[in-house]
Amino acid sequence: MTFSEFVFWFFSAILLFAALRVITARNPVHAALWLVLAFCTSAAIWMLLQAEFLAIVLVLVYVGAVMVLFLFVVMMLDINMAQLRVGFWSYLPLGAFVALLLVAEMVIVLAGRYAGFYDALSPPPLAAGYSNTKELGRLVYTEYVYPFEIAAVILLVAIVAAIALTLRRRKQSKYIDPARQINVRREDRVRIVSMPSERKEQGHPE
Repeated sequence: MTFSEFVFWFFSAILLFAALRVITARNPVHAALWLVLAFCTSAAIWMLLQAEFLAIVLVLVYVGAVMVLFLFVVMMLDINMAQLRVGFWSYLPLGAFVALLLVAEMVIVLAGRYAGFYDALSPPPLAAGYSNTKELGRLVYTEYVYPFEIAAVILLVAIVAAIALTLRRRKQSKYIDPARQINVRREDRVRIVSMPSERKEQGHPE
């Protein structure tokens, strides 16, 4: 076993353990932190595959931005864990099917040396002057521009959904409706009273 293969299996084991803890941790904050570890180990595997740009994006975007948003949403939402576990066993058949499907895919990948595509784990060395960022940008904005825009719209919908979930209005809070405030007339707020002027006469006792 070469050093690169040892590093691959080492990070793969950490990734599998972290992914397992994401779905088994009872505390949602702990599950989000385990997901951060899974993302970091996935970035290390991307580095082994000579995809440096994707590895950096995975750390900066997902770990640095998306997971911070997840943590804020999880901490702001008042999640009732007892109520959350009520329908756990009803989703067990679907979860077991997805788990078996993932296990079958991993078995196919791990048994790839006997199927003839084991060399896919070790990509050939890139030519001098090759840029992953330039090549990825060319593909994204030419061949995959429509899927890229659809993904942007989905992310926008996710941001709006996160804001809608965390928005809570208090019944006791007092606020002013700007629309009603703009439509107010002068007669509704100020009343001018006309009073005759009086002049004090000289010598008149007060």
